[in-house]
Amino acid sequence: MAAEPVQIAFTLGARRLFSARRMLTPLAFSLEDALAGRTRAGVSPTADGVRVLSAPVTMADTIAARFPGHVVGAREDFRRHYIAMDGSFDDYLARFSGKTRSTLRRKTRKFAQADGGMLDVRSYSTPKEVSRFLDLALPLSEKTYQARLLDAGLPDSEQERATMLADAAADRMRCFLLFLHGEPVAYLSLPVRGDTLVYAHLGYDPAHAALSAGTVLQMEALRMLFEEERFRFFDFTEGEGAHKALFGTHAIACCSFVLLRPTLANRMLLGARAGFDAGVAWGKALVQGNRSLASARRLLKA
Repeated sequence: MAAEPVQIAFTLGARRLFSARRMLTPLAFSLEDALAGRTRAGVSPTADGVRVLSAPVTMADTIAARFPGHVVGAREDFRRHYIAMDGSFDDYLARFSGKTRSTLRRKTRKFAQADGGMLDVRSYSTPKEVSRFLDLALPLSEKTYQARLLDAGLPDSEQERATMLADAAADRMRCFLLFLHGEPVAYLSLPVRGDTLVYAHLGYDPAHAALSAGTVLQMEALRMLFEEERFRFFDFTEGEGAHKALFGTHAIACCSFVLLRPTLANRMLLGARAGFDAGVAWGKALVQGNRSLASARRLLKA
């Protein structure tokens, strides 16, 4: 597989402070690969090295050993959340606590009431429909924090559009939009890989954050997808997040990292990234410790 440009980022919370670009060969694990503990053979490092994505934590050392002479770094460990789509949508809802189900229904009712009493959610799967989805969703994506802070909005290049349309022609795309007063306010884009729906892009207009547009769209999209009775999994992919933890039914311990050629520049980059991550972790621990101390003091004064 050809090398791709990768930004090795230095992030604080949801904000990317700066990044360094490297050309890396991707070694990505699908959810089914991760669950089965298997990986592709024959991946050769080119240019600057390899980018490993969403590998099971138990396989990290074995993967690194396949590429001797490379420096490991920029590692992120996370729980890869997913939905096992066996059963019906009602069966899925039954996995939530009664309080959570009540909260989700209340959010849906609140949004519907704001739009005259009915939810306006539209699905897109054919090439013509996906083209229309992109025309509507791309302007919305530019407003989202994913695009503004993380450079993770909907892709808008001609190549990415062509890929999505080709997937749609092969019945491998599911896209959704949530409308308010006839205007799109939230989008969800899901490529299909085998029997798995891949959580590629979710975004919403921050002006309607109080209406929980992203949550409402996620629930309604899942209802429609369960009705297809086609899919085994809904893969929330890499990274932690309250949204993923809430909607997922299972999780597997995974990690992503890079393997760079041992040049001085690469060693300095990974060393700086390790130092930065350690500083961020220390800062978080300090803040949490101060909060715990403040809580203890309040208890003593009570």
